[in-house]
Amino acid sequence: MQEGLIVKALSGFYYVQPDGADGVVACRARGLFKKQGISPLVGDKVRYEQKEDGSGEGTVIELHPRSTSLVRPPIANVDTALIVFAVTRPDINRTLLDKFLTLSELSGLQSVICFTKSDLLDVPSEDAEALKNQVEQLRNLYERIGYPVFLTSIRAGTGFEPLLSALEGRITVIAGQSGVGKSSLLNRLIPGLTLETNEISEKLGRGKHTTRHVELFRIGRKGWLADTPGFSQLELPDVEPERLSEAFPEIAEASAGCKFRGCLHLKEPGCKVREAVETGEIDGERYEHYADFVTELRDRKRRY
Repeated sequence: MQEGLIVKALSGFYYVQPDGADGVVACRARGLFKKQGISPLVGDKVRYEQKEDGSGEGTVIELHPRSTSLVRPPIANVDTALIVFAVTRPDINRTLLDKFLTLSELSGLQSVICFTKSDLLDVPSEDAEALKNQVEQLRNLYERIGYPVFLTSIRAGTGFEPLLSALEGRITVIAGQSGVGKSSLLNRLIPGLTLETNEISEKLGRGKHTTRHVELFRIGRKGWLADTPGFSQLELPDVEPERLSEAFPEIAEASAGCKFRGCLHLKEPGCKVREAVETGEIDGERYEHYADFVTELRDRKRRY
């Protein structure tokens, strides 16, 4: 038997990249997985054996234990989320950005933020200076919290080497707002890749995501990057509202000083988080998103 990594799942086949070898082997999963209610996922490290009929196909025999497992998108062993937003066109949706970061934290992933289309910061316009200031403020905010932030431009060809270095040796899932150029970014990061892209709709201010399946692509020498379809509308997982502060590093740090254990940081007395918001130590808009997400979880819990 051989060892490998599932890099694509399509039409009942699992395409396995053998350890230490080029090419992929198209495999079916052994029937035992179905009986056990288990499905192999892209990102699974597996043992497989090739058929002796000369077809070149194989069978996945065993799945190695997973470090992480995501449902949407269905992928295993990811350790990093590359969260992609454009500096403008479409405008940065901070609620959505914080929701991506929240989901990444709750899934046990490290987050890397990438702002694309940075060449638009240098386009002369009445709003250019305001846009530059906004992006710089966001970069400072999220880097202060602990998230690496990169600015890239397909048109100018800038910002890619530092981003590649940050993703080296990781299995990374790419996600972000529609129309920000995720497919174009993948095409640039992975030589020879030609994913279909769509232009932004001027009327709607958003783009159409064209990916139809999850697939891992080699990035750098030891890294893998996944494109993920249908990843623009998100719902928080079913977690207790008290756990949500864990997904906001700055809130988790401040909450250690709260008067009451299990403080939700909404109206409780002696709350150090709200004090930090009032003094500006915690960004007010980030806190508002946290409070909205807590309300979303509590409302869902009441309904069900």
